[in-house]
Formats: sequence, C-alpha cells, structure tokens
Amino acid sequence: MRLEGKTAIVTGAGRGIGKETALTFAREGAAVAVADINEEDINEVSQEIENNGGRAIAQTVDVTDRESVRTLVDKAKETFGRVDIVVNNAGITADAQLLKMEEDQWDRVIDVNLKGVFNVSQAAAKVMKEQESGVILNASSVVGTYGNFGQTNYAATKWGVNGMTKTWAKELGRFNIRVNAVAPGFVYTPMTEKMPEKVLTMMKEKAVLKDLASVEDIANAYLFLASKEARFITGEILAVDGGVVI
Repeated sequence: MRLEGKTAIVTGAGRGIGKETALTFAREGAAVAVADINEEDINEVSQEIENNGGRAIAQTVDVTDRESVRTLVDKAKETFGRVDIVVNNAGITADAQLLKMEEDQWDRVIDVNLKGVFNVSQAAAKVMKEQESGVILNASSVVGTYGNFGQTNYAATKWGVNGMTKTWAKELGRFNIRVNAVAPGFVYTPMTEKMPEKVLTMMKEKAVLKDLASVEDIANAYLFLASKEARFITGEILAVDGGVVI
C-alpha cells in the first residue's frame, strides 16, 4: 500500500472529491482525519473507512476559523501521532459577473478558498517541520490559470493558491516538506449530475478527451503526489483536465 503508516488530513472530506480522496488514502494504508463543516457527512465517511478496515476520525472544522483549524491538527496528531499529509480540498463558489458580484460573495469565497488554505497549511506545517517531513496538497483549478466567466472571486482564490503552493515549496523544502497542487477541469459531481444534458455535452466538448473527470481521477492525482513516487516533485500545479487547456 502506497501510504502505509502515514497520517492524512483531508478538508472538505464530507462529499465529492474530498470524500473520494479520504477513502482512497485509507485504502492505501493511511490513517485519515476526515474534516468538514458538515458533521453528519464526515461521520458517514469515517464510518465507511472503519467498516472497510481502515483508521479514521471525524472532525468538524471551519477552515476560516484559526482555533477550529488548530483543534483539527492537534486532534489528528494526538490520535495518530503524526501529520504526514494535508489535502486542502475545502472550497466554495459564489458566482457572479464582476458588475453584479456582491461584497459578501467576494468575502465568503476568499475566506474559505484562500484564507482557509493558509490557515490549515500553516498549522500543519508547524508539525511537519518538527517531524522534518510532510506533504501539503492544495486544491487549485484550471480557472486559476485561465480565468472563467462569472468567477472573479473563485479565479482569484485559485491564482492565490497557485502562488502559495510555489512559495511554500521554496520555503519548506529545507524541512523535507513538499507542496503541490492539483488543478481539475470539469468533474462529475452531484452538482454536475443535475445540469442539463446540453450543458454537460458542451463541457465534454471543451476537453481533448471529450469527457469530464471522475472524482476518482482527482483523488488518484492526490494519491500520486502524496506517495513516495512523487518524492522529487514540489512546487507543481498538476492539471487533471482531459486537455481542456492545451
């Protein structure tokens, strides 16, 4: 198993990509702190991991609240003894065109998608520095490189995540801490399943591979970057988009 003996924290792990990442890491031998703001969801994910012979704890967290984040990291270390991997998957959208975007829409997305990543990474990096090892993985997006209509706030956060990823890779490498990001394109999720077929067709046509990614595709990218197979990769933004942005 590729993550045998490792401990991982996955935020936004109650559903979608975060849930699949937590389940994938557990199958590969990691003990997982399943973190999300929705307690019911993380309890279900944690129970599923344990039912399949893995180790997990469910921890509610508001990534915008530094005390909540400290509690998460402390609980993971206290329970499992280490914090080897962090996946900063928690994120939200609140789309609107520039001329129509409300201040609250801007603030909420910046707080969760940018400040939240900063909060979790800073708290975890302190533990990883003491261990002299660790992996921080951030959720970016192709929108963070190319922008997207109606997503000023979201694009700004993902540009910021890309910048933090490269900066932290330079700062933390001396402590044997690697920092990378995964940038999905269009992904099959419960949200996309509700979209009209013509919209899904349009999204598929944008990709060279003429399909959307599955949550497994994104989780497997995180798995690779977390594993020793990627031991000499840091500061990279890995696009998993089927060729949307070639």
